[in-house]
Amino acid sequence: MTTVTSPRVLAHPAREEIRLENVLHALADPMRLRVVRELAAVDADLSCSDVELPVTKSTTTHHFRVLRENGVIRQTYQGTAKMNGLRRDDLDALFPGLLDRVLEAADSQERRLTDG
Repeated sequence: MTTVTSPRVLAHPAREEIRLENVLHALADPMRLRVVRELAAVDADLSCSDVELPVTKSTTTHHFRVLRENGVIRQTYQGTAKMNGLRRDDLDALFPGLLDRVLEAADSQERRLTDG
């Protein structure tokens, strides 16, 4: 894990510390998968407040922390905003195609559930 040097720098696992089972755990939750889908759709960093989840602020914070601590997203401060971006390069290097297949499966499931 990177060392936290101030309250404005958040710890992230190094690429070699990211484990498949942790990534899958992070993606298994519907709210966290929703965050990842939104980040992938815009292919840009979003602030926490740009991602609307139907849960409390503290629960939203928890979901972002789980994604960060398991290597799925990178969080950085820009001014007072905490910005979030997918660690696509790291995930694709470690688990080629995994993120794309998960996102495709989530889209397929959503279509099936809304059409059915």
